Amino acid sequence: MADLPFHDRGDFEDADRGFIAKLSPAVIRTADGQVVWDNDSYDFLQGDCPRTAHPSLWRQSQLCTRQGLYEVTDGIYQVRGLDLSNMTLAEGERGVVVIDPLISTECAAAALKLYRAHRGDRPVTGVVYTHAHADHFGGVRGVTGGDVPILAPAGFMEHAVTENVFAGPAMIRRAVYMYGPALPRSPEGQIGAGLGMTASTGTMSLIPPTVEITRTGQEETVDGVRMIFQLTPGTEAPVEMNFLFPDRRALCLAENATHNLHNVLPLRGAAVRDARAWARYLTEAIALFADRAEVAFASHHWPTWGRERIERFLSQQRDMYTYLHDQTLRLLNKGLTGTEIAEAVHMPPELEQAWHTHGYYGSVSHNVKAIYQRYLGWFDGNPANLWPHPPRESATRYVECLGGGAAVVAFARRYIDENDLRFAVQLLNHAVFADEGNKEARDLLAEVYTRLGHGAENATWRNFYLMGAHELADGIVSTTVETPSSDFFAALTVEQIFDSIAIRVDGPRAWHERLSIDWHLTDLGERYRTTLSNGAFVQQAEPRDDSADLTLRLTKAQLVGLLSGKGVEGVEREGDTTVLQRLVAVLDRPVPDFAIVTA
Repeated sequence: MADLPFHDRGDFEDADRGFIAKLSPAVIRTADGQVVWDNDSYDFLQGDCPRTAHPSLWRQSQLCTRQGLYEVTDGIYQVRGLDLSNMTLAEGERGVVVIDPLISTECAAAALKLYRAHRGDRPVTGVVYTHAHADHFGGVRGVTGGDVPILAPAGFMEHAVTENVFAGPAMIRRAVYMYGPALPRSPEGQIGAGLGMTASTGTMSLIPPTVEITRTGQEETVDGVRMIFQLTPGTEAPVEMNFLFPDRRALCLAENATHNLHNVLPLRGAAVRDARAWARYLTEAIALFADRAEVAFASHHWPTWGRERIERFLSQQRDMYTYLHDQTLRLLNKGLTGTEIAEAVHMPPELEQAWHTHGYYGSVSHNVKAIYQRYLGWFDGNPANLWPHPPRESATRYVECLGGGAAVVAFARRYIDENDLRFAVQLLNHAVFADEGNKEARDLLAEVYTRLGHGAENATWRNFYLMGAHELADGIVSTTVETPSSDFFAALTVEQIFDSIAIRVDGPRAWHERLSIDWHLTDLGERYRTTLSNGAFVQQAEPRDDSADLTLRLTKAQLVGLLSGKGVEGVEREGDTTVLQRLVAVLDRPVPDFAIVTA
């Protein structure tokens, strides 16, 4: 800790450079008065770091909590600190092109209003989505109704909707732990998320792109604003892109190079990212753009100015992901498991001295495990781990072997006294899973989670630990995290709609059910057959002409409405109309508030 360069104030100078004005108060509400963003609640970060926070994370949060309108370079502005992400605005001949319009329509509208208050009432003449994560497109209806060009990397819609719909309920639940919206904002509670302060909780929207970026080197001009693109698939998102404003010598790095170590696999869950590809696209970005840019900015954090500084920043970010990837593979091939490699890998000294390589959002520990997972999966090769009992059953047996719940708590206290909090947590977790009514174990586990959270440099680790403590003490809490809006469901392809049904089929309940439905999509001129047998819901496009149990003729909008509970009114039906009821009867509902720290 003492070796970290706290004397270096360069990031603070960059974070303040170009400041024009704040939003005051920095509180954003829905039309009915519900607060969806409150940056003022982090004012306590202006003070000195307390004992309840890691000094490095406190410093990062002080930087991330800065908010307002900033000039990046001539004609390019950013609104920061009004959501997890930044909204960038590039001025054109008639209006302004918006890059990454935040998560919520309310936040995006407030950001645009702040910009217009100081740069004039310029119309939005285009939108760019850098990638398919909701904090980069969800607020789009706060800046436009969709009558402008919207640029995005090829494949954007598929990944934007599948991540938020297919595994959405589980990701949303885990995001409550990752961002800690239920925690108090205080030196003892939530102090940020490393990448930004937290995620806003307003209305998410989605307008499909009108222009696809399909190749590196593709150039597009919107309202006189020239952009040259670099596709970077498989990096921070399955589809993502960097791009250069050649006339302004400004480089947008999307979320591929930010002022922290990012996630190869976020704690909320996602497909594992490719650290090798990530590093190679950063090398390509240096070759393509470094000598043509005087400023580099991203969709989070603050810009970097000067060609030499940009190249050093990108090179260090590249080296960071390369090092993690290659060292994981080196040790993997020596027989180490993911957890063993995570203990063995440490950042090189030069990278450790660079603030932007620190694990405020991702971490060396969980990124190394993710790289291991990408190559070898969940199994570490030890047959003892091939068929373990589920957590509760394992916990019951461990506690029995250790002499009961009271004995486990006593062992845990001994390890706490020895400052081995990591093992104390494992013991206490067994005690709680074996007997949720063991109040002494619950209270002690909450206490240890709190201590681990207060000592974490990584913001998402801190939030996970503190949320665990919170729910052990108070039970599962409700959250205002927004679920996908109707825009997401309308954007699903017909195949994705049927996939979203398939993942809800309760297999055992449907084992003996057999049915088939033909769906004639009259507005698309397409025909699909879905069948249910052996608990498997299967779709087929343009099936053969033999009859199904039920035939429906409807539009795609009616299909979406039918699945959202609007019924079959207006839908032409032929055959056994009870088939739909039989299908609905075997569909399961996701659980939005499943237990995490209890069995």
